Amino acid sequence: MATTKRPEKPFAVPANPIPSSSPAFGTPVHPINPRRTAPIRAPPALRPAPKSTVLPVLLPPATLRPLAFRTFTKKHNLTLTSSALNALASFIGKHCGSGWREEGLAEKVLEEVAKSWKKSGGQVIVEGESETLKSILKTLEGSMAGGRIAQGSTMGRQSSFNFGPEQHGQPSRPPLDALSSFGMSSLEVEDKEEEEDLLKDPREWLKVIGAFEQPKLLYNVTQKHYEKSSSKPSLFPSPAHKTELFRQRYHIVHQRVLRNETFQIPTFSATRSATLSRTGSVAISQTNTITPIANLLGRNGSTHLLLGMLTVSATGALSLSDLTGTIALDIQHARPIPENGAYFAPGMIVLVEGSYEEDYAAGASSSLGGQGGIGGTIGGKFLAFSVGHPPCERRTTTLGGAEEIDKNSLAGPAFGWTDFLGVGSHRATGTRMSRIAAKLLDADTPHNVVIASDLHLDIPSTLAALRTLLRTYSPATPTAPPPAYPLAIILIGNFSSKASLAGVPRAGSIEYKEHFDALASVLSDFPQLIAHTTLIFVPGDNDAWPSAFSAGAATPLPRKPVPALFTNRIRRAVAEANREVWGPGKARGKEGDVLWTSNPARLSWFGVKGELAILRDDVTARLQRTSIRFNKPTDDDAGGGEEMDIDPDISTPPTQAHQLPTDTQTARALTRTLLSQAHLSPFPLAARPLHWDYAHALTLYPLPTALVVADAGAPAFVVKYCGCTVMNPGSLDESGEGGRREGRARWVEYDVRGGGGGVRVEG
Repeated sequence: MATTKRPEKPFAVPANPIPSSSPAFGTPVHPINPRRTAPIRAPPALRPAPKSTVLPVLLPPATLRPLAFRTFTKKHNLTLTSSALNALASFIGKHCGSGWREEGLAEKVLEEVAKSWKKSGGQVIVEGESETLKSILKTLEGSMAGGRIAQGSTMGRQSSFNFGPEQHGQPSRPPLDALSSFGMSSLEVEDKEEEEDLLKDPREWLKVIGAFEQPKLLYNVTQKHYEKSSSKPSLFPSPAHKTELFRQRYHIVHQRVLRNETFQIPTFSATRSATLSRTGSVAISQTNTITPIANLLGRNGSTHLLLGMLTVSATGALSLSDLTGTIALDIQHARPIPENGAYFAPGMIVLVEGSYEEDYAAGASSSLGGQGGIGGTIGGKFLAFSVGHPPCERRTTTLGGAEEIDKNSLAGPAFGWTDFLGVGSHRATGTRMSRIAAKLLDADTPHNVVIASDLHLDIPSTLAALRTLLRTYSPATPTAPPPAYPLAIILIGNFSSKASLAGVPRAGSIEYKEHFDALASVLSDFPQLIAHTTLIFVPGDNDAWPSAFSAGAATPLPRKPVPALFTNRIRRAVAEANREVWGPGKARGKEGDVLWTSNPARLSWFGVKGELAILRDDVTARLQRTSIRFNKPTDDDAGGGEEMDIDPDISTPPTQAHQLPTDTQTARALTRTLLSQAHLSPFPLAARPLHWDYAHALTLYPLPTALVVADAGAPAFVVKYCGCTVMNPGSLDESGEGGRREGRARWVEYDVRGGGGGVRVEG
């Protein structure tokens, strides 16, 4: 029986246009209409290139060592450990095969790994167990094709046509932005093109780094370099981290002292006696040796130089502690160096010269370690002759730089490859950042950062003083030529004269928010200014939320920024000013911004080119309360004091210390103390609480380019010491001082290009 064949329905193109040769996948009887599938075919230029297979080989590390040494050590000043060499040999043997030598594939891979390691801020020593090296090799593995590193354009096109997470047994490649985070030079945009996009405004290169965002680096005593902490910082750490906090402080100061030329013993000279000079540092003409406290046992009557932390024992006696032990300190005849030029308080690490006096009355147990043996309290006492701070180290000596380093120094830049703030290391990015800064920071235009503190918003006269400050940097009339807008305006708390949210009348959360609303109204009157600058807010102890339970007492540092719950209106005021100034049809530029950061915080410009540390704390009053009082010198010992070694560009005319004004002496003593201790809070935890895991954010090593200590108890000053400009803006509102009229304001200007600053008073 003949059957009539029904007309076939037009074939519908399946979702996957690639035909299968297996009947199980429904291979169509009729061929696919090319006109229907042509639009979804990849152009010939974008088709995945055929992958060439590589036969892995077993590459001994010893065979690769000469090439790795030439690439890493000779060319990039890096040191490879055995584990790192094994990892590289295994990687190259697996992905480059037999062509690693003849075709030069290994050299290209080693060059790429070295560049990526430096761009990621790695240390000088490359370790195989490092997570950074593992990440670089993992990323590089995804970009290898036929033993070669694929170019960025080829990488992006091939990965866009992958049909799944894995294809042909190869893992899917990461996107370009993931590759660039590891510094892959052949897979990222060229540096020149990136610079052209960002070289518009110096404010593009400003970066605010909060204390909780700063990377935690630990000093490795064995290998003598910094390494990233393997544990994540926590607000509730293990009790062992409390001890590690002070160990790290001691290690940093100890290695810095040993790098000083007066502590480096020449091989051709015998060790001389240790003597402190009366200029606040170690004598230049002699070589000094630090004696561990435990080594004092059995050396009765001998003179030594100790480096330790001033502590107060359970009995109330003053002691000196280092990593080997503790000894009672007798300062009855000791002289501070310099006289009236620095503070000495428990919690500080100091250099003490004196003589050891063994306690024979306590019996043999004292000579063997007193109460606790080595590591405990040493029997006897140490008669101090002089007490001084460790010598300070300039930033250029620590990191290196374009500035000329002291030629007499035997120690060169120690940590040029270390990325302390997460903005890149000096040796890796310093040259490029200096070139960009020279291009943008022209000499004819001021590039200032304005700093004001004690912005008490609950006092009407403070808002009037703030208007004076903002009016100084705003156009006088709408048709007047625009002034040189500051790069940033840093407003530091306390933002309330009383502890907010602490049960004080008229200091609740509603009133606290109303104070910031009043500030937003003031800022709205200067749209041109806030649309051309960056506003940075740093809180104080009276601000939310810590003041809710501390009632204005010292809260643990670092502390988080003011919550966004109270500051939304200020953000809207800045956004409205940007729409008004940079709206449609108008010239585009870098819009204004507002940032709320922690206390303390860091402001960096052009990467490692400059760094400004900001702290809001009453440091001077705490130093005066806890500092040690030495006996007054006799007439024979009184020499009138010594002049502080101030940098010449901001120093006052040479004069004797006792002839200086009291405010100048206070400013110099505060500056010398903080920079010599290389710490923003050199106090015991009972005097100034700290979050143990975030105490690294208060370290001043290497020295920043500038330091702002917003201290209400200290006079307004600008002092430059060891290349670091230390500033205290004082209180913004000056109207109540000496019967001055309302609206008088005081703040500090810091020149980013020149590195100088000055106190400015208007109104």
